[in-house]
Amino acid sequence: MREELSTLIYDSADGVAVVTLNRPDRMNSIGGTMKEDLATAFFKLAKDDAGLRCVILTGAGDRAFCAGADIKERAGLTRTGPEYFFAQKATHELIRGMQEFERPVIAAINGVALGGGMELALAADIRYAVAHAKLGLPEVKLGAIPGAGGTQTLPRLVGASIAKELMFTAEHLTAEKALAIGLVSKVVESDVLGAAMETARKIAEMPPLAVAFAKRAVNAGMQSGIDAGLEYERYAAGMLTDSEDRREGFRAFVEKRKPVYVGR
Repeated sequence: MREELSTLIYDSADGVAVVTLNRPDRMNSIGGTMKEDLATAFFKLAKDDAGLRCVILTGAGDRAFCAGADIKERAGLTRTGPEYFFAQKATHELIRGMQEFERPVIAAINGVALGGGMELALAADIRYAVAHAKLGLPEVKLGAIPGAGGTQTLPRLVGASIAKELMFTAEHLTAEKALAIGLVSKVVESDVLGAAMETARKIAEMPPLAVAFAKRAVNAGMQSGIDAGLEYERYAAGMLTDSEDRREGFRAFVEKRKPVYVGR
């Protein structure tokens, strides 16, 4: 299954979808219809993709995952504070929808991921980076702040002190530094999409209900605290107790064979 929108490509096979930001001439910057296309990719194409188990988000070419907002495009826009406040709600809904998407999302960061590009990567569950990648939230250098969730998602990932330092200084991180602070979980020399695909295929072999509930349980605890997280964990474990996949997993273990999961 392959769909091409004006700013990205959606390609799906064997339970894994690859969403490729496709503006390489503009460093895959966020402009044109990219936000609308991302919403279509995740909330229509992926949502309706039968058998989907994992999504990979990456950029076209080898220079950029996403360089952030298309500054040349934005420079000509005039917008009041209240207009921005109301318009940005759609961006936050997109980011939150990606974070809460029921299948795992892996960001394969194949080059620079700055500003809004890094915020897109932060919306993923897992982040891998190519060795030459640069990551950061440099908005303060332009007199702005991260406006697509970065002030909230980054501290939850690396801690408030490190997140503030990165935002206040507009520092660009190397992939190795990003790995050291837990911003990414793997750095590869060249084929970051291949590394993400290897993990995605492993996830695709897992029972999808269990993966989905595990993702939701982690998110619930991170967003609301350990007590609410434990309450959801107990609920999720209970919902899985009598699922077909759980029974199949136990039978396959006893019978020493590979399980066949159906997502029920």
